[in-house]
Amino acid sequence: MTKKILIVDDEENIVISMEFLISQAGYELQIARNGQEALDKVSSFSPDLILLDVMMPNVNGFEVCRRIRENPAWQDIQIIMLTAKGREVEVTKGLALGVNSYIIKPFSTKELMAEVKRILGE
Repeated sequence: MTKKILIVDDEENIVISMEFLISQAGYELQIARNGQEALDKVSSFSPDLILLDVMMPNVNGFEVCRRIRENPAWQDIQIIMLTAKGREVEVTKGLALGVNSYIIKPFSTKELMAEVKRILGE
């Protein structure tokens, strides 16, 4: 069965790049451009993995992560936080909220895809 990935980012260039990488790797994907849209799509799309930015309109990535981790139905969703917020306090906060991995922008596409495969157990 094809794994499903939800890209959550409001930066168009990042979205285009990740969309290309993810689709080339054969994953089914959807895109959310803000935190509220992400939460709506988690319900309808049921992703295996979320690539989640922190700084977004409406609801930030930390809050999206917190809400996902609080919902028992979403406990198996893996989350990779992709963000320019790379200070130790922010990484610690992301990990404490339950992200599976924290990658700081700018990132290597090779590193990102290796981490996606690792997190999805491929």
